[in-house]
Amino acid sequence: MIFCLLIFFVCGCKLNQTSGNIPGGFSSLVIGSSLEGWHKSLTTHHGVSGNFFTEDGTIVLKQSPFGQGGILLTNEKYEDFELHFEFKADPGTNGGLLFRSTESGSAYQLELAGDGGKGTAALFGEMLRVEKTVPAPDLSGIWKKGDWNLFRMRVSGEVPEISLWINGKPIWQVQMEQNDLHAGSTTGFVGLQLHWSSTLVPIPGGSCCGYSWRPDAAHRYRNVYIKEL
Repeated sequence: MIFCLLIFFVCGCKLNQTSGNIPGGFSSLVIGSSLEGWHKSLTTHHGVSGNFFTEDGTIVLKQSPFGQGGILLTNEKYEDFELHFEFKADPGTNGGLLFRSTESGSAYQLELAGDGGKGTAALFGEMLRVEKTVPAPDLSGIWKKGDWNLFRMRVSGEVPEISLWINGKPIWQVQMEQNDLHAGSTTGFVGLQLHWSSTLVPIPGGSCCGYSWRPDAAHRYRNVYIKEL
């Protein structure tokens, strides 16, 4: 079954990128020209004033004011699912995809740095101690610089097994050692994290994750589809 799904994504996703067709069995998480179905976390340490909006079917996340990020969460909670999305981000930025997240953003995190920068596709906990992590893989020959990159993630099980593909290529698969979520929870929101900066003005060499955010930089998501398992 997993092999068949992989063939489907390798063969079909280029069509989805251009046509906007929803893959079979999936539901779109971007509805029209609004953020319907999403809400901003008002309790995250990344900030609560980020500028989040849609533009031509794309979710755009920008700091506002400079230094203040935030988290955009689905209204629905998910347990076992497959997620399909395209990602594009300006260099010199940092964020991530959260899953099984609390309202404040305690979650498993897939790190997403600007244009495939350092840390992209690592797996760890956001405000959550996890027993097993996955280091950032070598994306040479896989990542398309300055372009949209297609992600597919599969999450299943109370103690989750997590698989990741980028641009149709298997990247990693990991069976976690335990359910790391607070109070044994097995569900949570899907979240788009926009990292805060520890500098409030754009100073070269600023100290958020070894760099500052570029002024007016953004993280962008399109063709965001989910299927519950």
